[in-house]
Amino acid sequence: MPRFIQRLYPERVWAFSNKKDSVYLTFDDGPIPEVTPWVLDELKKHNAKATFFCIGENAKKHPEIFQRIIAESHAIGNHTFNHLNGWKTETSEYIENTLLAEKLITSKLFRPPYGKITSKQAKQLQQKGFKIIMWDVLSYDFDATISEKKCLQSVLKNIKPGSIVVFHDSLKAEKNLRYVLPKVLEYLKEKNLSPVAFDSRS
Repeated sequence: MPRFIQRLYPERVWAFSNKKDSVYLTFDDGPIPEVTPWVLDELKKHNAKATFFCIGENAKKHPEIFQRIIAESHAIGNHTFNHLNGWKTETSEYIENTLLAEKLITSKLFRPPYGKITSKQAKQLQQKGFKIIMWDVLSYDFDATISEKKCLQSVLKNIKPGSIVVFHDSLKAEKNLRYVLPKVLEYLKEKNLSPVAFDSRS
């Protein structure tokens, strides 16, 4: 994510201090039965924790997977109820949809789908106590035109202590994710970097 964009919106969380040997792996768009349980299995193998920005509709459809995320001590975050694009949605509808998701996803962590949110929407959510979590490393796992290897390189080249990395536990991202995630987890272990979860209550 370009530095100038990060400077434009300093009230949003883009990354953390690199003084700690921690990174923040995040997964957007789940939970779904085809991908999320596999992600949880991989994380468990490496004793890694992550944050899942869940779509409310998916959490409602797959409560057992949603509960497993929580039971295994990962953090959860709100990704709206219907994966809304903030730039194409009226503010009142966007806020209402987010609050609908919050009934299931009891977390004040919020990530806008597509990273697209207006300043007005962001301000209203922040006034309601939400913390807007962006990222500094995008895996591009969702992009079918990008090869698995290029996807892996886009993560390994940019990840550093304090990074927030975006993956997707979605069907669109599945092919790249199944290749990339195990290798990223191995890489972090080699570099003595700990994958940790956000504090959902913050």
